[in-house]
Amino acid sequence: MPELSQNIIDDLYDMSMVNTVSTDSWRTLRILAETVTAFDKLNAIHNDCVSIFGSARSKENSTDYQQTVAVARAVGQAGFGIITGGGPGLMEAANRGAVEADAPSIGLSMELPNEQGTNPYVRIGCTFRYFSLRKFMFVKYSKAMIAMPGGGGTLDEMSEALVLAQTQKINKMIILYDRAFWKGLIDWMKGPMMERSYIKMDELEENLHYADSPEEVLSLLKDGVG
Repeated sequence: MPELSQNIIDDLYDMSMVNTVSTDSWRTLRILAETVTAFDKLNAIHNDCVSIFGSARSKENSTDYQQTVAVARAVGQAGFGIITGGGPGLMEAANRGAVEADAPSIGLSMELPNEQGTNPYVRIGCTFRYFSLRKFMFVKYSKAMIAMPGGGGTLDEMSEALVLAQTQKINKMIILYDRAFWKGLIDWMKGPMMERSYIKMDELEENLHYADSPEEVLSLLKDGVG
């Protein structure tokens, strides 16, 4: 039924009768349809889940890709489902690790220009037109979030999770994987940002955690996810 509703709304939205005056009204219905569809699919997953963020540009032969597969496999074998953005690169690697662990492999894909499509390791998929809805689902259905090395999208997802934790809107673990990769950002936050009182040390120490191996990730999850 949700998929049928989405199709109907898509057809209505694309009709020539929908002009600039009514566009926002139809957009509201599309947002509702995407939300209901995602809720129905993700509520049916009975495992606790972990969201894994990371670069779409990493290649299969890269260290980051192989590390992400290993992390996701270990997390999946520990009983968690894996949620990613559903795309290529480290998202694919995380879904691949989930499949290898026989764990729920979930992809929250975006409709984008020149989009490469959902990766072949996604077993439960949702597609979004709106980044805000997609990011909401990452947080709502995750017990923890792991930020692998990445670019602007990864930084956006990690920093939004940090703000939600900082403002006590969520109480979920944020793990930054590969200390060396994230060191420059953390040093900057502890430097200029802290010197101007834009962030506090306890906000960083309480909300951000670090790992360099799948074993360290599992240890953090064991201690912090209940």
